[in-house]
Amino acid sequence: MAAPAPMVYDFTLNDIDGKPVSLSQFRGKALLLVNTASFCGNTPQYTDLEKIYEQYREKGFEILAFPANNFGQQEPGT
Repeated sequence: MAAPAPMVYDFTLNDIDGKPVSLSQFRGKALLLVNTASFCGNTPQYTDLEKIYEQYREKGFEILAFPANNFGQQEPGT
């Protein structure tokens, strides 16, 4: 029998400052995980993400943005 797949709350990711963030602290909330690149041409989408967040944050909605640092110099620190 295969081991159960890990849940999203089992993961820890580094934030934009390199500090670990345990996803377990967001248990019970609706999460949208976004892979970011601040200098990418798609950053105007951040405005729409902010609107969505403002609309639903009171209902437990969170947007978590993490840089992958593999976008060819499109994120600080890459």
